[in-house]
Amino acid sequence: MFAPTFSRRTALALGLSAIANWSVAQTAPAAWPIKPLKIIVGFPAGSSPDLTARAIAEPLARLLGQPVIVDNKVGAGGNIGADIVAKATDQHTIGLMINGNMTIARLLNPNIAYDPLKDLAPVSLIGTAPLVLAAPVAVGGTGNARSFFDAARAAGDRWSYGTPGVGTVGHLGMELLKDKSGIKPVHIPFPGYAQVFNSMLGGQIELALLPPALAAQQIKAGKLKAIGVTSYGRSTLMPEVPSLAEVGIRGFGLEIWNGVAAPASMPPAIVHRLSAMVSDIVRTPEMREKLFNQGWVVVGSSAEGLANRIKADTAEMGALIRSRGIKAE
Repeated sequence: MFAPTFSRRTALALGLSAIANWSVAQTAPAAWPIKPLKIIVGFPAGSSPDLTARAIAEPLARLLGQPVIVDNKVGAGGNIGADIVAKATDQHTIGLMINGNMTIARLLNPNIAYDPLKDLAPVSLIGTAPLVLAAPVAVGGTGNARSFFDAARAAGDRWSYGTPGVGTVGHLGMELLKDKSGIKPVHIPFPGYAQVFNSMLGGQIELALLPPALAAQQIKAGKLKAIGVTSYGRSTLMPEVPSLAEVGIRGFGLEIWNGVAAPASMPPAIVHRLSAMVSDIVRTPEMREKLFNQGWVVVGSSAEGLANRIKADTAEMGALIRSRGIKAE
């Protein structure tokens, strides 16, 4: 028999590791989950965030060994639901949110009750999608995208664009596009995309940035035309549509995305476990196809990956919000 010998460096490393493990043990419950997990969605049943939450709920329940319940808490562009998540203390509540809820919510409205950067813990970036710059078929002539932008520049503020409201990605994206392209259409906010579509088809507005899943049907029906997508390259969601970079709008890229977040008070061990599970679930071939059909390109990032995306988007859009003095209604 012999006893192992340790160098001081090895002993110190083991000691530090023991301290770290003890610290994690103090913050993580001995058994988790001990009851159903709730996914808060700040949008109505049948909305895109709701469909995504319900798609991941069943496989997540199988992995956790507990039911996963989707709970819709609708209002304020998803911020009511996000606030509920931020304040949850039961360690069994998470949220499926859009990018605005996790980035610029408080920059647009300082009076909202939660701070997305302080009160939410990123879990996983689920999927991304570009927006589609669309217009009525008769607007800007029947030529290519470059001629459309020429017509838009010539029209100046005689053209208008529609969005589902002040501070939405469609609004902020169009203001950014105006900076990059030299066009100057006037913003007209609507209650939702249905009114944006109707106003475009009725000739009241000339253009809008639309989610591809919503735009595709109108474009295929020949009622709208796609000028370009806001990704830096072509998107697999609409591969036949050029990127705006291809038609001469340089340095412009914009995506909508959704992700899972937990309360900042949730123990890191649980957050990391959830992150690994959600990431694995959405990257399966079956889930990739399901989310693609909903209009998303799957990412399935780590918690750190989502945190980095939040930081980058908050900086870019925050600068635009401050420079334009944009405030949510």
